[in-house]
Amino acid sequence: MVLEQRGGYGLRGKCKLLAAGVLAGALLLLSACDQDRLANTQPGLSTEQEVLAQWGQPERVWTDAQGQRVLEYSRQPNGAENYMITIGPDGRVVTLQNVLTRENFVRIQPGMHMEEVRRLLGRPASAVPYDLKGEIVYQWRWREGTGGAPFKLFIVTTDRQFIVKRVEQADAPTHSEQRNR
Repeated sequence: MVLEQRGGYGLRGKCKLLAAGVLAGALLLLSACDQDRLANTQPGLSTEQEVLAQWGQPERVWTDAQGQRVLEYSRQPNGAENYMITIGPDGRVVTLQNVLTRENFVRIQPGMHMEEVRRLLGRPASAVPYDLKGEIVYQWRWREGTGGAPFKLFIVTTDRQFIVKRVEQADAPTHSEQRNR
């Protein structure tokens, strides 16, 4: 035991480092896979069957107002994207977009139903009920731009009937801040 303490990492510390390394590797692999999927999914050319073969089963599927199918591929809670792929009546991709953007966030307004928010933004990273306040707080982790841009949170608070009460944005805690909690 003394040797482990002098080495700086006990068994618990080594397990935490290993778990962090595995998680980082998995996120890097997922990111690389997404880059390949994005490059291989082309509006007007790719079919729904090709999307399903590349991306797998979507988180949710619904029909929009124009009768097109929308496939949701969430990367929450660890990723910073939620992809929506719209399939036209001809079975081909119409659009592929990351919906976690400022343009979509400004569309979220008090009075909206949470189902509308979900269709615009996809699955949140978290949903935490606060029973005494009668509220549910939803968070999406996102990033503006690419590379080293800091992660942010888009936060939507609803009442018990899932009606939006307020929206806000915040900087996401860093991994070191999360460890110190």
